[in-house]
Amino acid sequence: METTEITHEQDRLAVEQIAASREKIEQELGRVIIGQKAAVEEILVTLFAGGNCLITGVPGLAKTLMVRAIAGIFDLEFHRIQFTPDLMPADITGTEILTDGEHGRELRFVKGPVFTNILLADEINRTPPKTQAALLEAMQEKQVTVGGTSRELPKPFFVLATQNPIEMEGTYPLPEAQLDRFMLNVFIDYLPEEDEVRVVSETTRRDDVQLNPVFSAEEVLRIQGVVRKVPVADSVVRYAVRLAASSRPGQKGAPDFVNEWVNWGAGLRAGQALILGGKARALLQGRSHVTPDDVKALAVPVLRHRILPNFKAEAEGVDADKVVEKLLETVPVP
Repeated sequence: METTEITHEQDRLAVEQIAASREKIEQELGRVIIGQKAAVEEILVTLFAGGNCLITGVPGLAKTLMVRAIAGIFDLEFHRIQFTPDLMPADITGTEILTDGEHGRELRFVKGPVFTNILLADEINRTPPKTQAALLEAMQEKQVTVGGTSRELPKPFFVLATQNPIEMEGTYPLPEAQLDRFMLNVFIDYLPEEDEVRVVSETTRRDDVQLNPVFSAEEVLRIQGVVRKVPVADSVVRYAVRLAASSRPGQKGAPDFVNEWVNWGAGLRAGQALILGGKARALLQGRSHVTPDDVKALAVPVLRHRILPNFKAEAEGVDADKVVEKLLETVPVP
């Protein structure tokens, strides 16, 4: 087992707060979001683990509304950027402008919308790579560098990005290096008929609902610290590492279907995301330890954007999700 344990009284209170708040979270979000429970849980896991989340879904599935609603249960600053082909890096990070000051003309930094707690990067694949790259430092280092000066972002800081998987005209697919910075890739699908009936009924008879915050910035930071202290058995860590490693073609122990279908597999961040996400999921479900089921539950959203199928797989109708599902069937569970 890991030597780190949840022993501090404040940490224990934070664990109890997460468990006690789960029902309240679901109650608040249920006022705005109908269905999509798995997607909501995956986004919450990302936030409590301190990661960034990519949300993929066709138009009209309320991706933006979901992010706004989840941001609403956190008493945090929220900014939204609509990514467009003409968006420039300075439109995200901010820029220096020349102003008249007490000592003559001087450069003054004007903060961009990235200086917030929760940043919604709407349709992130609609802006050129140069502008997409402006988010890389923010996502990884929690800071931005403008004019040779590095400036820290507020804490906590998350990027929740949305993209449309079917409309490729006029888009710029995210490079693998940037995809790897997203802890989870959450896929939002169409709702069952009964849920869709409720959505249509409720959204056509009421105005926007104001959500009540459940967590403050200080509480979120404390929870993130507690998440990292959740103990994990060595066998579970090894299981997560083997899942990620088995996705790499040409490596020792890679299954035949991986060598046949995969061009590039998941890297080291995948194993880290599986374990860190597993810790957050365990706390959300009222447990103080990680099980193999936590790893299995997060395998698809963690690995789907880190596995690159080859042309043979595409010709046979095999996508990354299918590869991950077969890995879950192949890699022995401890």
